[in-house]
Order: sequence, then C-alpha cells, then structure tokens
Amino acid sequence: MKSLSESRPARLPVRRSLLTCCAVLSFSALAAPLVEDTMAQRVLACTGCHGAEGRAGPDGYYPRIAGKPAGYLHNQLLNFRDGRRQYPLMSELLQTLGDDYLRDMADHFAALDLPYPAVRATGPNAALTRGEKLVREGDPARDLPACASCHGDPLMGVAPAIPGLIGLPRDYLAAQLSAWKSGIRQAHAPDCMAQIVKQLSADDIGAVSQWLAAQTVPPGAKPAAMPARELPIRCGGVPASQTADGAAR
Repeated sequence: MKSLSESRPARLPVRRSLLTCCAVLSFSALAAPLVEDTMAQRVLACTGCHGAEGRAGPDGYYPRIAGKPAGYLHNQLLNFRDGRRQYPLMSELLQTLGDDYLRDMADHFAALDLPYPAVRATGPNAALTRGEKLVREGDPARDLPACASCHGDPLMGVAPAIPGLIGLPRDYLAAQLSAWKSGIRQAHAPDCMAQIVKQLSADDIGAVSQWLAAQTVPPGAKPAAMPARELPIRCGGVPASQTADGAAR
C-alpha cells in the first residue's frame, strides 16, 4: 500500500499542465491585437481584389464597389451566392452568408463616398465615337435602347438597383458584357441586360467599354434617386414602380 506522500508526485504533471495551459491562454489574451468588430473590418477580404475601401485595384479587371447603389450590390451578392453569376472565389466567400448579412455588406459599401481616379481615353477615335452613340442614343434599327435610358444621363446609376457605368475599368466592362452575351452572367428574370447585350456585336462591346472607361466621374456624383424617364424595358432586379413619375407601370 502506497503512502500519501508517494501518491503526490503522480499529480504534479497534471498540475503543471494546467498551470502551463493557463499561462499560455493568459499570454495569448494579452498578445492578441484588439480588433474592433465592425463591418469595415469584416469586409477586408473584399478589398484584396476590389481595392482599398472598395475603390478598385490597379489591375483593370475588378470593379469599384464603393458608392454603388445598395440594392444593386445586394442583388449581385445574391447572384454570386445563388449561382446566377459564375465566379468561384466570390461564390465560395458568400455561400454560407444569409440575405440580411449580405444586405449589411451592400449597405456598407454603398455608403462610402470616395473620390474616383483620373482616367485617360484609349482606343481608336472611331470606336470611341461609336461607343458614345450606343451609350447615348442606342440603335433604333435594332430596337436597342440607349444605356443612358436606364443608367441615367450622367451614367452614375439610379438607386436602389441600377449601377453606374462610368468609373469602371474597360476590361471589366468588356468582360461583363461578354458574359451576358454568352449566358455566363445572369440576373433575376426578366434579365433585361441579357436581352439587350445579345444584340451587340463584339465590336459594339469593345466600343461601349472603351468609351465608358474613358469618362471622368464628376466630383460628388452619385446615383440618382429615381429615373428621369420611364425605363424602356422591364428588369427583374429593378422595382416595377421605378418610373419617371414614381407610379407603377
């Protein structure tokens, strides 16, 4: 039979382990940086591609998301999560997030009021001229509405769901128009952008993208509160009541 004193050493390793564990936890708590739990902190993963504060990076592909209409941003987050837009990195980041959280993310970026960088025109003059004509006037012969008829004459978009078209990189614009034309990118039905873009040729897409990317965003420009005129085509992501006079169609 062992004495009481002989049984005590067996307990020492357990006590030492507990003391070590407590010391490690205490040190970790002291050493861990204090990070404020804000939406700005939570969406830092977004800025790795979309640039600091969502202003867009220098690579010319990822779009600016700061200052976009909240409804539009929310719709795009839903589209990526639910498979209407195909980009694996975005889909994986968003697949476990609920509708309300995605709306909070959209509201955060929509509220950012940040200056746009300077732009410079690129591409042949003929292409820029054709691009401007399609953006401003459309092509009545093809029953093709002007971009400005939905996105607004200043081309800064319309709250809550129509995005601005200027202040975006040429390569990004061309890629998205091409994705709609091929069916890779989709939106809520009726998918008005798909209907329109399928009528554009590759040259049309290049011209429109070049002209839009060459436009300077005026200081303080923001999405309009409502369309200046009745929208020429029904869009699934846009409220049906959003007409020039605010009346339902």
